[in-house]
Amino acid sequence: MIHERVLDGATIVDLASHVAAGGGTGLDLARSVGGEAVITAIEESGLRGRGGAGFPTGTKLRTVSENRSQDASTTLVVNAAEGEPGTFKDRTLVRRNPYKVLEGALIAAEAIGAHEIIIGLKETFTTEIDRVTTAIAELQAADWLDDVSVSLTLGPSSYLYGEETALLEVIEGRQPFPRVTPPYRRGIDDAPESSRSAVAAEMAAPGTPAGRPPTLVSNVETFANLPFIVSEGAVAFRSVGTDESPGTILCTISGATTRHGVEELALGTTVREAIELVGGGFSGAGAITAFVSGVSNPILPASMLDTPLTYEAMSERGAALGTAGLIVFDESDDIVAVAHGITRFLAVESCGQCEPCKQDGLEIANSLDALRRSTVTPEVLDDIERRSVSVTNEARCYLAQQQQNVVTGLLAYFPEQLAAHVETSHPATAALTIAPIVDIRDGHVLLDPAQETKQPDWSQDPSSSGKSPAARLGDNPSP
Repeated sequence: MIHERVLDGATIVDLASHVAAGGGTGLDLARSVGGEAVITAIEESGLRGRGGAGFPTGTKLRTVSENRSQDASTTLVVNAAEGEPGTFKDRTLVRRNPYKVLEGALIAAEAIGAHEIIIGLKETFTTEIDRVTTAIAELQAADWLDDVSVSLTLGPSSYLYGEETALLEVIEGRQPFPRVTPPYRRGIDDAPESSRSAVAAEMAAPGTPAGRPPTLVSNVETFANLPFIVSEGAVAFRSVGTDESPGTILCTISGATTRHGVEELALGTTVREAIELVGGGFSGAGAITAFVSGVSNPILPASMLDTPLTYEAMSERGAALGTAGLIVFDESDDIVAVAHGITRFLAVESCGQCEPCKQDGLEIANSLDALRRSTVTPEVLDDIERRSVSVTNEARCYLAQQQQNVVTGLLAYFPEQLAAHVETSHPATAALTIAPIVDIRDGHVLLDPAQETKQPDWSQDPSSSGKSPAARLGDNPSP
């Protein structure tokens, strides 16, 4: 069943249309009952962040609220820098109804006492920028903003721009290099000229000294859930989904399906049902062989198609729900080529602050590339497994763990395919580019063509400089 709690069935063209559909009720109620009541309602709803990690939203709000600074105000950041391959739900949501996202952000601002909202978008997201800019102007004219300022930060196309601490770095005028300190302990600096960059940063001590107030960073879809929770209540929110994974989720389907798209499904819907509801079923001549939820998780075999889309069920399969961006593969897809495409994407997008992440990641991708071409000895599998362990050493963000997840799943679920390439009984296969979705047109995704030629140093030069992005770009301002 397709739901329309979060993702409206038709495009909401202006604020009046949003209000006519019930918009504004949640914000009015939040401002009348106050922040504590709002946080309690969100805690009782069981809403988990829809940005991929699934952290309890109520816990995040309460943590930020309880760590407020006495010297500087709290800031709220809407993470709209979507860029995980297989996922297009946040951009779809912003295009469909930016008013719901902004209303949710204003509700959260009321809950934590924030007077500033910053929306982080990629500078290439021109349609979304236009929609959000127009919506902000309408909210301002309608006196919805009260004493809250709302602005946009436009950042680079880098995958890491969507990592919450890297997003804060861009807001402060630097490159999207993840920090070691979470936003509730080090938020947006009121003096970015201090050049307290991610590259040189140490873990901030507990507390909120002057100039370092906590910041709430959450995903577009997470904020869009708040108006319903506040206006309808936790019980209504929990009327769909499961006890541990209540509510709905926006699911993107692409790959070997009849059509590609984004729809809102109840949590607990199986992968097979999602492929039917969103993708119109399987399109290949053969059978589905595998699927993957973005590039954060292992590739899973077709025997797991009846897995429910919940945090708990995916965890039991050794994976995670992530952003529910499902890429489907059939018998024409070589799983080794798929794994190479994913690990190359991650290795290229690694910033290199953590050397194992960059160097081991590149070696894993190179080994899988050779394996795809059936030009390796059995020892390469031992090397891939060894590097999949060391790649996460001293990692400050989750990207290295993603590389490990892909390799671990490949070794566990597809040993026969690996062995066939080692024994050369499987012919060499073409490379498969894994890239972010830039649009969905006529029921099919369009992928970012720049990804195929992007170098590990983040340049588009004919060859890489051999430097990591952190070494090459340093503290230079983000474009």
